[in-house]
Amino acid sequence: MELTHVHLVSLVITIILVIGSGMYSARKVKSAEGYSLAGRSSGVTLIAGSIAGTVVGGGATIGTAQLAFTLGFTAWWFTLGSGIAFILMGLFYARPLRRTGLETIPQYLVLNYGKMAGPLAGAISSIGILFSAVASCLPGIMIIAALFGITEWFAAVILMLLVVAYVFFGGMKGAGVSGLMKLIIIWVTLFAAGGVAFVDLQGMTNFEVIFPSLPWFSLFGKGIWAGLGNLFSLIVGILCTQTYIQAIFSASDSRTAAVGAFTAALVVIPVGLPSIAIAMFMHATHPEVLPILVLPTYLLQYQPAWLGGVGIAGILLSLVGSIGGLALGIGTMVSKDFCYDLLHITANKTVLWVNRMTVLLVIFIASIIAIINLNSQVLGWNYMSMTLRGAGILLPLTLAIFFPGRLTSGWAVSSMVLSTVIAIIGTIILNLSIDPLFVGIGVSAVIIMMGLVSEHKNCSQNKSDFS
Repeated sequence: MELTHVHLVSLVITIILVIGSGMYSARKVKSAEGYSLAGRSSGVTLIAGSIAGTVVGGGATIGTAQLAFTLGFTAWWFTLGSGIAFILMGLFYARPLRRTGLETIPQYLVLNYGKMAGPLAGAISSIGILFSAVASCLPGIMIIAALFGITEWFAAVILMLLVVAYVFFGGMKGAGVSGLMKLIIIWVTLFAAGGVAFVDLQGMTNFEVIFPSLPWFSLFGKGIWAGLGNLFSLIVGILCTQTYIQAIFSASDSRTAAVGAFTAALVVIPVGLPSIAIAMFMHATHPEVLPILVLPTYLLQYQPAWLGGVGIAGILLSLVGSIGGLALGIGTMVSKDFCYDLLHITANKTVLWVNRMTVLLVIFIASIIAIINLNSQVLGWNYMSMTLRGAGILLPLTLAIFFPGRLTSGWAVSSMVLSTVIAIIGTIILNLSIDPLFVGIGVSAVIIMMGLVSEHKNCSQNKSDFS
């Protein structure tokens, strides 16, 4: 991975234009709400840019190519599943959530289940989101280190500075504008490169020998249950992620929120396909390349220098945007749910700076974890993240949205705690044959059913006593 002068110039210009445009668009952000919700004035384009700009990160680009290098089409689950999740969000969740006028998922849970639910949900979500940020830090550090021949620690510092420039000053407004520009670059460069790789793959004489239909052309190349588990974890995790719901809360109205989610789905679903084509081509022609560097290596070696430089910039920006958007989600929960609601610190400037300082801390911690785990699988961190933040929150959140008042605080909090603990044990400690997400959701469902039955019996008993 060697950069020519043309590569370097096009790379630097692209990064400056994208990040600079985001900072310029958000130059008037002075309030906490303006930072976290863009003043609740976002249109469809800005919402889609914020959502898709965050999810199209390490997993959607580098992680997809990394897995496709060894297994083929099963790597498509990340962008395909993300798109399906955004469609479900637009159909069922966006309108009722936006109509509340709230700012975070924990605030919504507090509204329905009492004060204990807020900090608990905030802590659970923050841990899960942090692991998604790690998934984008991993390839970001590796790519910067390989491109410029520097140490991983120095590369981590550069990555952190880029993320700070991307999101620290402008918040949701800056992330939305930069995310939209980044997506245009990713679409143009990846599909141009992917189209060339696809044509070259078709011209291979021994194509069927190198790529038998199983596992290369099956979404279930790792097994049916593994594929369904990946899909389910993406749907559950995305529907419970503050960063994406935050974009919904920033919409100018509920209809705009729903359309923004649908638009994000249309943008995200196809993004994985060119990465898969490139990875399969590299598997056939350069099997010695490190899987995590497959995509940038192809862009540098098989594309015109100017396009390769822009493409590398697009990948780096996708990683930077994902880290920044996820960190902003954690920062908003810490500033609003812990600082504002729990500690009653209401000064606007204080809340704003707590948000910004939390963003910095998240970026730093995610980078340290990534450096310690440089040889790990990018998508593995993403799927683990989805499991941890979704197992305990999805069912209580869904019940609160569609059937408010049915479940009491005690049962809801018990469901969140026990299902999350079970999911963590299954993910980190035990080597379960079944996806820990299924176990966690199952525990949550059982506790909620017990709570609903108990409440029904209490209501029946009260009516009987009254009679």
